[in-house]
Amino acid sequence: MSKPILALIPSGYKGGTNPTVYSILPNNGDGDFDFDRASEGTRVRKDGLIEEVTNDVPRLDWLNSNCPSLLLEPERTNYATNNKNMDTYSALGGSSSTSPTLTANYTIAPDGTLTATRLQTTTTGTNYSLLQFPTTTLGNGDYTCSVYVKSNTGANQTIAFYGQLSSPNTRVATTEWTRVEFTGNRGTGLTKYAYLGTWASSLGTDAVLDISIWGAQIEVDSSYASSLIITPTGSAVTRLKDTCTLLNQTLFTNYPYTVYVKAKVDNFSNVAFSLIDSVASNKYLSIQFTSSTQIGVLRRDASNNDSDYYTYSYSIGDTLKIAISYVSDTSYKLYVNGTELADITSGLSIPFDHNDISLGQFRIASDTGTRNSIDDFRVYDYTLTDTQLTELTTL
Repeated sequence: MSKPILALIPSGYKGGTNPTVYSILPNNGDGDFDFDRASEGTRVRKDGLIEEVTNDVPRLDWLNSNCPSLLLEPERTNYATNNKNMDTYSALGGSSSTSPTLTANYTIAPDGTLTATRLQTTTTGTNYSLLQFPTTTLGNGDYTCSVYVKSNTGANQTIAFYGQLSSPNTRVATTEWTRVEFTGNRGTGLTKYAYLGTWASSLGTDAVLDISIWGAQIEVDSSYASSLIITPTGSAVTRLKDTCTLLNQTLFTNYPYTVYVKAKVDNFSNVAFSLIDSVASNKYLSIQFTSSTQIGVLRRDASNNDSDYYTYSYSIGDTLKIAISYVSDTSYKLYVNGTELADITSGLSIPFDHNDISLGQFRIASDTGTRNSIDDFRVYDYTLTDTQLTELTTL
């Protein structure tokens, strides 16, 4: 197949004034994306260490991959304060068990600093030995709690990690740093969102623990843990949303064309990309991660709205390679991971009026705030054949 007219494979970027994510094609700058995030953020570097970057610096994230993703995330706040110094957290012990022993600056943390805390517990009978995360009353709703843990004994250890209104949870501390998480519910007046340690009778955890911990995070109104937000003091910290857009592009201005995207599913209801009119909320051509059993093709202009949903099973964290050939205003083909999901020849007419592109974002006007990271984004100014679509999207 011919080269794409637009290809963004996360590699080059510029922060500071006029922050930019560079496209490989075209090489004259016409396909470069504008970037914005008005706060600091963190990413995982190629060497596996967590790094904090400044405002408006795009984040090329190497988490669990040999190639980086362009990390695009919604606004989130971390309410677990002072999360690089967890030795300051409250320690609780049952009537016949002692409170955990905490040792500050015990070992190297996931960011390469000597700030990880050692947590040692011993429980007897039906009692507990737990660490309680910092508490603030946040009102009703769901929340996600996460923390980095590592075994200090050379063997895996079963730990208790749960909230006051969440179901009992156990997680495993391995010999490498692992981020564990759970999603719970916070009730009116509730301030006790997370406990970490042992409670053998209730959860079947190891009675004796020796682990390292670092990087606690509590995010409200969320169903998954986003990238680490550093809280260096006793106050919550907010990371603002990432935005990556190409406005008023002239590389393709009518049908036919093909859009390809490779992305890890960060959350359901997210979109992989949108072709939009940046000033109109009712114009978009989008691929949506609708649910664990559906992928949506959303097509809309000022007069018509067409949403089609196709059966496909996948999970949060899965990588999907998606190609959609927009054949005409009424026709398209959709392929996901080498499988044809749709061949629409007489759908609702949606004339092309979508000259702006947003990555991992539904729309700019009336922004929903959701985001999804991207591994690869390309546009071809023609309709690919079935063989080409299969080859392009096969994992």
